[in-house]
Order: sequence, then C-alpha cells, then structure tokens
Amino acid sequence: MKHTFFLAAAMTSCLAISPLSAQTETDQKDNLSVSQPAPTSPPVAEKRAHSYTHHGITISDPYHWLKDQSYPVIDDEDVLDHLKAENAWFEAQMAPFKADTETLFEEMRARIKEDDSTVPQKDGDYLYWSEFEEGSQYRKHYRKPAAGGDAQLILDENALADGLEYFRLGAMSVSDNGRYLAYAYDDNGSERFTARIKDLETGELLDDVIPETLSSLIWLKDDSILAYSKVDDNWRVNNVRLHTIGTQVEDDVEIFVEEDVTFRVGAGLSAQDDWLIIATGDNETSEVRLVRADNPTGEQIVVKPRQKGVEYSVDVRDEELFIWTNDDHINFRLAKASIDAPGAWETVLAGSDNFYLTGFDLFKDFMVTEGRLNGLDQIQIRSYDAPLDATPIEFAEASYDAGLFNNPEYDMSKLRLSYESMVTPDSVYDYDVASGSLELLKQQEIPSGYDASLYTTERLAIEARDGTMVPVSIVYRKDRDQLNGGAAGPLHLYAYGAYGYAVPPGFSTTRLSLVDRGFAYAIAHIRGGDDLGRRWYLQGKLNERTNTFNDFVDVGRGLVDLGYTKQGMVTASGGSAGGELMGAVINQDPSLFGAVAAHVPFVDVLNTMLDEDLPLTPGEWQEWGNPITSKQAFAYMLSYSPYDQVSAQDYPPLLVTAGLNDPRVTYWEPAKWVAKLREVKTDDNSLLLKTNMGAGHGGKSGRWNSLYETAEEFSFLLWQLDKAKKVKVQTSDESAD
Repeated sequence: MKHTFFLAAAMTSCLAISPLSAQTETDQKDNLSVSQPAPTSPPVAEKRAHSYTHHGITISDPYHWLKDQSYPVIDDEDVLDHLKAENAWFEAQMAPFKADTETLFEEMRARIKEDDSTVPQKDGDYLYWSEFEEGSQYRKHYRKPAAGGDAQLILDENALADGLEYFRLGAMSVSDNGRYLAYAYDDNGSERFTARIKDLETGELLDDVIPETLSSLIWLKDDSILAYSKVDDNWRVNNVRLHTIGTQVEDDVEIFVEEDVTFRVGAGLSAQDDWLIIATGDNETSEVRLVRADNPTGEQIVVKPRQKGVEYSVDVRDEELFIWTNDDHINFRLAKASIDAPGAWETVLAGSDNFYLTGFDLFKDFMVTEGRLNGLDQIQIRSYDAPLDATPIEFAEASYDAGLFNNPEYDMSKLRLSYESMVTPDSVYDYDVASGSLELLKQQEIPSGYDASLYTTERLAIEARDGTMVPVSIVYRKDRDQLNGGAAGPLHLYAYGAYGYAVPPGFSTTRLSLVDRGFAYAIAHIRGGDDLGRRWYLQGKLNERTNTFNDFVDVGRGLVDLGYTKQGMVTASGGSAGGELMGAVINQDPSLFGAVAAHVPFVDVLNTMLDEDLPLTPGEWQEWGNPITSKQAFAYMLSYSPYDQVSAQDYPPLLVTAGLNDPRVTYWEPAKWVAKLREVKTDDNSLLLKTNMGAGHGGKSGRWNSLYETAEEFSFLLWQLDKAKKVKVQTSDESAD
C-alpha cells in the first residue's frame, strides 16, 4: 500500500535558493503602518556602481546591492527598507480599488464550498479523507475503519497553523499498521520542513523531531523506521536517511548520498511495498537504486548506471522491473527486466512519434499507462499478458484534463480518476476495470451557482513565426459579444513554458470573475512545456529558449488577428519561469498587452546562472545552459534575460510579486527588475511590486489569504483596462437563479 498521501514541495523547477531571514515574524509584517502617511510617488532605488566581466564582456549591474550580501541571512536595512517602501507604494496605489478587490474576493469566495471534503478512499484497514470547515483556512484530516466505526481526526492543520503567519503541510504518511502518522510542515515559506510523528492510538506526539526535510516520509521495516531526505545548507536534497522511532536524529543512518551537485534525490516504495526505490538525477539524466524495504541498510541494486541524456524511472512487480525510459525514443518507451539482470531492458511498449508516454502504474491484475495524444490526456488499461492491447478510458469533451488520482492499494478493481475541463468543474470518478463503466463520485460544488451552458471552450492552433502550430485552449461566455457591446473584448493569456510542464486545460472558479466580465481566457500551450511530446519541451530549453517567448507573443497576435480581442486589450500572467516569460514578452512586444501580472518572476536569469555559489544554480544548467563555461550560452542568455534586456520604451502596466523567503526565485530578482524598469521605461503606466515578507514561492498560505491575492491581481488588471466599473454583466450565479 502506498501510504504517502502527498508531498507539497516538488523536486524540480527550482530556480534559486532558500533565504533564512534574520527578521522575526513580527518584524516581517512589513507594509504600511497605520500611522504612516501614504506615499505620493514610487520608491526610486539607489544606483550603486557594480559590474562583472565574463568572456570579455563587461556588464554593469547598479542594482546588485538589492541582493543582501549577508545572504542567506537577510538583514540589510537598506534592502528591507526598500522592499517596505515598494509595499507601501503598492498599498497606496491599490487603496482606491479596495472595494473592487473586496467585491472580487467575495464573489470568488462565494464560488467555494466552505465546508467541503474529499471523497474517502480505502487504504489498508481505513478510509481516509480531509475536510474544510466553514470559514477555516486549512484542512482537517480524518479516517475511519473500513469495516465500520467512528471517524477519527488524525491531523488538524488549523491547530498547527494557529498563531503563524505562514503554514504549509508537506508530506503526510500513515504507517502500514495504522498506528503512526508522520507529517512535515513549513512555517515560514522557505520549504525547509520539520517532520513529526503522531501516535494515532494515544493522540500524542512522539519526541522524534526531524528538522530540515524536503521529501516523502516512507515507513519501512515493520513500521519502526522512517525513510526521508534532509535538505542541506545549500538547499540540496542529496541523500536518503533512516530514522528509527525513539532514537536521536543525530544517530540516523544515511544509506545514500549523491556527490554530483547537479543531481537531486528522491525515494518511494514499489507497487507492492517490498522495495525502497532511490532515484537521483538532474533535468536530463537518471539513475535508480533498489533496496529491500524490510532490510533498508542492505545491498543496493543499481538498475542501470547513469548515462547522460537517458532518463528512466522504475517500479517492481513480483521481482520483475518495469522501466519508463527515453533511451531509444524521445517520447519514451516502457520496458521490463528481471531483478537478476536489471540493466537488460526488453521493450514492452515501443516509443511512438504520435503517442507521448508520460508514465505508468502497476496493480495486481493490470497496469495503467498515461500519456498524451495530440496534446490530450490518455489513460489506458493494459494486461500483463497482452500489454499491446490497450483499453482507453473515453471522455466526451474535446479538450480536458484527466488522470489517475489517489489509488493507494496494489489490489484494486476500481480506479480513482480526476477529470475537469475549462467548462466542467473538477470531478472525481471511479472506473470499474472489469465493466469499463465510470461512476461520478463527486463534482466540485459552486454554491453561488454555475451554469456550464453559458460557456464554451475551444481548442485552436495558431501559427508561430517559424511555422510551428501552437495549441491554444480558450474559454469564454457564449454571450461575450453582447457583454462587450458587440466589439472585441478583453482576453487574458496565460502560460508557463518550462521544465516540460504542460499547463492543463482545467477548470477555475476564480477565472469566472474575468470571464463573466466579458473576457476570454486562453492558455497558450507553448514550447518549453511537453504538451505535444518531449520534443515540444526540448524546443523551448537551452539554445532554443526564445521559441517559448516567440510562441506566446505570436499566440497573442494570432488571437487578435482572429478577432478574439484587440491589441492593448490582452492581459497576461505567469509565475516563476512563467514570470520570466512575462518579462521577455513585454520586452519584445509591449504594445500587445494592456496589463501584465508577473508572479515571483525568474527575470535575473544571467546573474543567477553565473552564480555557482547559489546552491540550485548547478542543477539548472541542464535547463538553461552554463554561461560560466560557455561564451555562446552567456551571449544567448544575455539576449533574452528580462532584467538585462530592459530598454527605454513604453511598457504595459505591471504588477510584480515576490516572497522574501522564496527558496526558488530569490526576492532580489523581481526587486532589481522593478528598480531598472522604473529607471528606464518611458511611460507613466503603473508599476507595482508586492513582496510577501513572511512567505515564499507560492505567496500567502491559507485558502482565503491566497484567494485574496488573486482578487488583488484581477482588480489590478480590471483597473488597468478600466473594466471594473464600466462593465456590469449578468454573472453565472445570477443566471442560475
């Protein structure tokens, strides 16, 4: 049984390192004091002479000082005062639109079922689920005996978060015997989690405290040992450790350590829980080890030694290995091998130019392969005896997001699935493998009302400048023309475009606050994601990175040409690497956009990739290139790095966010970018920077705090398009009445 329910912190897509702020939580509550007058002009960052030279090229960087030189401690008063001044300017500029923000927040909140719960799922002797109570920010986690009995509260996130400015639950894992709950939490946004163990029979916390984790929590050897990974001072996860209940953490045994600074380590259990699988790798190369779960300090089996450019993952069934790998096809194949000859791989499913195999799961009587065909999700049931004969799970809509969801047991006759589209709310199904029938267990409720018949979704293909056809998913109201007085209305364009992450065409209740005001909402499936296969991803990284930016601009221009909107009425948003995208496209084609939101944007690309002392930088060279050793990589990165390419031109209104404790994109990247834009740009458009002084990469924690930040973003976009007060439409909840 797979008892690890979820892991909040991903092991990839990390762009920077984790700051350890010297401020207290009280100090970090930044922003305007009630006694301070509102500023009447934006802060202007001081320019301090600083330059660097690589490959014979000297670059001036007068805002370098905004990177606290005591980092990872952040205690430079000049830096902190500047960030607080930016926050004060943000508050002052948004103050006239406070009522609009509150209106948006309340309508977004009204679409959320406050006392909501997940569908219970059997795992061993218990059914597990979680609930939100009305008004609460965080979940409560429950279980009850599958054979019948009372519900038991096993973890209350609200109690854990009490008194904290930030709280995030990470890994959570119940022991096989059902007695112990291991969980990890982050209380400052730095993604350095503390693991604790709770005795579910007594309700007491054990004395065991494991600090500085960033991993799954895996029960082994009769539930007496917990496997985990510790993050080091440089925010690297390069190890697997064993903690025996009741012993000192200092005595924990390290069973694997990775020496290559570019690799990261993760671990999990095999399908039958009999093998601990230890995986290490970077963005293009993998290596996997196996060790018996009942003897985790025993001999480790290396499945196949690492080979640059070869990725693979492994699961085990009845001493037979199943391997997902790109060793002979860019879109991956499925192979198998015996435990005695783990490197002798025999093809089960050959790689395909048309079908992109994204993963597989092993169950007792069948296996499941997942992938994408023409960019759309596929779930296929296959027998072990005839794996080439696939039974696809069919879905009715032309564009959707679907996949396996919470299937913890090896012996299952029904599979739990998730499904949604841009017009269909998040839905949970059970799929009966024998009969092929789908049973809807739950669909996301929208208390204020939602009528799907008011909306339509399309899947378009727009030609980029190099002739490549870029998919676009779009949703809008059927009466959009009337809402906009018969003219082309505003359109919001979103994308990510990095690390092979495909943005799914899923449902969003917050999105309705734009769509019900006459917006179309489009997702550009640009290169850099793997929407159309692995090659689609490779065509947006390293020396082809600018395809990503060109695709986004060309999609925006194409939507204008098709009449979905007009130039200057396109709003756009993206975060992290998607924030880098925002910076690049407004440098390239600023007149296209009416307003842009860039969240925790990775915009100081060249400086970050040049700083090998930033712990995550070496691991990112495979994604972006190494400008230290390669003059070509240096020049190419310089040509698109948003901070370096800011120029004297008009820019669209811009909202930028940052997190002081962000472990992925350090706060100084957006701070430097905004400072340079203020200096150089030739327009009077709004430029706002909001830094969360007590949070990290994902912004504020808690469902209402996070929702309010979305309302702020939308309020900014509507303000800039002057839509907030000029457009009053019949919203979906009114239509439902």
